Amino acid sequence: MKIQTNKLRWDRITRFIKGLPENQLLLVLAFAVGLACGLAAVTLKTLIHGVQLLLERLCGSPESSFMYLILPGIGMIIAMLFVRYVVRDDIGHGVTKALLAVSKKRSVIKPHNTWTSLAASSVTIGFGGSVGAEAPIVYTGAAIGSNIARLLELSYKHRTILLGCGAAGAVAGIFKAPIAGILFTLEILLFNISMTSILPLLISTVTATTVSYIFFGQDVSFSSSVDNYLLGNIPYYILLGIFCGFVSLYFTRTTLRLEDKIKSVTNPYKRWAICAVSLGVLIYIFPPLFGEGYDSLINLLHADPESCMNRTIFGWFLQWEWFVPIFFALVLIFKVFAMSFTNAGGGVGGTFGPTLIVGGIAGFILSRIINLTGFTALPEANFVLVGMAGLMAGVMQAPMTAIFLIADITGGYALLVPLIITSTISFATIRLFEPYSIYTKRIAKNGQLLTHDSDQAVLTLLSTAELIERDFIKVNPDDTLRVLVRAVAQSKRNLFPVVDKKGCFMGLIALDDIRNTMFDQSKYDSVKVYELMRLCEYKVYYDEHMEVVMSKFEKSGVWNLPVVDADGVYMGFISKSKIFSSYREQLQQVSHD
Repeated sequence: MKIQTNKLRWDRITRFIKGLPENQLLLVLAFAVGLACGLAAVTLKTLIHGVQLLLERLCGSPESSFMYLILPGIGMIIAMLFVRYVVRDDIGHGVTKALLAVSKKRSVIKPHNTWTSLAASSVTIGFGGSVGAEAPIVYTGAAIGSNIARLLELSYKHRTILLGCGAAGAVAGIFKAPIAGILFTLEILLFNISMTSILPLLISTVTATTVSYIFFGQDVSFSSSVDNYLLGNIPYYILLGIFCGFVSLYFTRTTLRLEDKIKSVTNPYKRWAICAVSLGVLIYIFPPLFGEGYDSLINLLHADPESCMNRTIFGWFLQWEWFVPIFFALVLIFKVFAMSFTNAGGGVGGTFGPTLIVGGIAGFILSRIINLTGFTALPEANFVLVGMAGLMAGVMQAPMTAIFLIADITGGYALLVPLIITSTISFATIRLFEPYSIYTKRIAKNGQLLTHDSDQAVLTLLSTAELIERDFIKVNPDDTLRVLVRAVAQSKRNLFPVVDKKGCFMGLIALDDIRNTMFDQSKYDSVKVYELMRLCEYKVYYDEHMEVVMSKFEKSGVWNLPVVDADGVYMGFISKSKIFSSYREQLQQVSHD
């Protein structure tokens, strides 16, 4: 009885919500999504901090070299077992998964993603995994938006907007940066959103940021001791932009190649063991690699790099002034390895946080080296802050997000001009060598990436398998003309696929090709189908990307192409008219005017 009552209440609420005008409905739901994302961000931060405190009470300070060696591996195995036996789904690389959901899954994300990434990443990072919490919270926020829309049976257009509201709210909540949340969604996730849909994103990000303020206060996420920039230092910020561009190239390509290499080890436990040992050794040698690494970043932002080196095994080198930039250069190089070992070894985390760390280190290294040469005196904290934006602009290829996120989370709006200069140049530098970001490189290779080109975006959203027409009567190559004439009489189509006994496509017969022959009854039993059929130079595979399909139509000059599977088995035809019709429908759905 109680269940029925609750169901009736839910039905009333659903009917009321659906009865709201479209614009009001989106605003109400955007508020709900922002509230949920803000709470999710607070939960994740609290869980990570709680795990760290619990470990300190149980095991003592993680500053012990022994604990450095084993804790990250323990967190990775717990996360791996949780994902493998409880979740039973791949939940890594959250931003990439959100992109795929928009481009290939009609913005549908599984319900478990509203909490599983939080659980797995909190353990991974809490135990010292060298990854960030931002990608998991973005995927969580996107899942919250997607599933609220799914429960209310909203259209693809509205589901996509709410997914974007979730991602924006997640970024805003974790960093207390509403502007950056909106720009992140616009630059990385929702390529074709219009200005009329900005309002839901604003409501979501402001709501999530307010929730974060309530629990964590209004202080910036990363305090710093930056000074106003000097015009005379502009050339050095330009140099920093170029440096960050090349570091971004290293970061992106090394991460992807290293993860692919590690994942070639098919046994998950062997892979975990290799990664756990490697990560433990790296953290033992370079303690700033432990966990997210934000403590070290804050030290750099306060121009106090020596505090990051108190626990290193290189104590006797600290008197040598050049050792400090050398040490951090090694940390920069191996941060990418530590992050890859954590993710590939079973941990769940993102590249967002490590990007900030490596960017800050890049800015410090450049400024410290220039200062040691005695050529000029640069404010190192400023370069650390601007370097964070420079690397984010390069790795994520989202310069606007980088500029305003770093300004928001550090209170560094006094450095807005250097942020713009360095981010723009870093972005331009990496684009000379790498057209895709770390989030989009893999899926772009598979033709699954939405772009800012509306035509290309709509083609990406179309599925070849969903456009196959199957109401064609098949004939066998050994059938007679009599059998073919019967098929013509029964069919509403003017094409007849010729398939062998195994169902493999051999060719086709067009009605125009046999129009004269079919009325000559003297040939009904003597002429075979294989004598009349035409071969097809171009065939479409059922899982082929629409861009390739359209290319085949252009080359062949025909209106219909046969569709086969990987073994050549006939599945149906795909036509230009069907594609154009679906294209128009899809264009209406992705249009947010």
